Amino acid sequence: MKNYQTLLFDIDDTLLDFGAAENLALRMLFEEQKMVLTDEMKAQYITINQGLWRAFEEGEISRDEVLNTRFSLLFLEYGQEVDGKLLGEKYSSYLAEGHQLIDGALELITELHTKFDLYIVTNGDSKTQYKRIHDSGLYPLFKGIFVSEDTGFQKPMKEFFDYVFAQIPQFSREQTLIIGDSLSADIKGGQLAGIDTCWINPKQKTNDTSSIVPTYQIQKLVELYRILNVEKKPITINH
Repeated sequence: MKNYQTLLFDIDDTLLDFGAAENLALRMLFEEQKMVLTDEMKAQYITINQGLWRAFEEGEISRDEVLNTRFSLLFLEYGQEVDGKLLGEKYSSYLAEGHQLIDGALELITELHTKFDLYIVTNGDSKTQYKRIHDSGLYPLFKGIFVSEDTGFQKPMKEFFDYVFAQIPQFSREQTLIIGDSLSADIKGGQLAGIDTCWINPKQKTNDTSSIVPTYQIQKLVELYRILNVEKKPITINH
C-alpha cells in the first residue's frame, strides 16, 4: 500500500452530512416564506442548485450568480418573484447551523491527525463553511482549510489546487491523496492536479464518465483505515 503524508478532505457529504443541513435550512427558509416544503420542491431545488454549481465548476458562471439566482429560479417555478440574493443570504445563515457529522468522521479524523497532515478543500461560502467546521469539532484537527471563496478558484480547477499546494510545507504530489464524494469536483480536480484520489460513493452511483477514474473507491469512511494502512483502534467505554 502506498505511503501518504498529506490528506485533502472535502467537507460536504464526506465529513459533514450536507443533506441533513440542507433539509433543515430549506425547511426554515420555506417556513419564512409561508410555504410548506414538499419533496417535489426540494427535488426541484436540488436540480437547479446542482446545475448552477456544475456551471460554476466549469467556469461558466460566477459564484455570486449561483448564490443569488438559485432561489429566484426556484420560486419562479411556483409563480413567485422573490429577491434571490436576500433569500440566498438567509439560506446560508440557516445552512451554517448544520454541522451533523457523517458516521465515523470525528473518530477517523481524530485518529489520522496525529499521523498525517490533514487539510480541508471545499467549494462554497467561506463564512458558512468555517462555522460548520468549527461547530462540528473538526476544526482543530486540520492544519489548514481552503475554501473556494478565499482562493479565488474552485474545485476542479487546477489553479485551486496550485494555490493549496503552495501553502503546504514540504508538499509532495506523490504522497498526497484527496478524499471526496464528487466525481466532477474532487476526483476530476485531483486528476488534473496530478494526485491520487479516493471517491466516497455510499450509494454506489455508477461512474458514467470515461475520463474520471478514481485511484480508490469506498462506500464508508471506515474503509480509509485500510487504504492508509492505519489500525482502527477499538472504542473504549468508561464505566
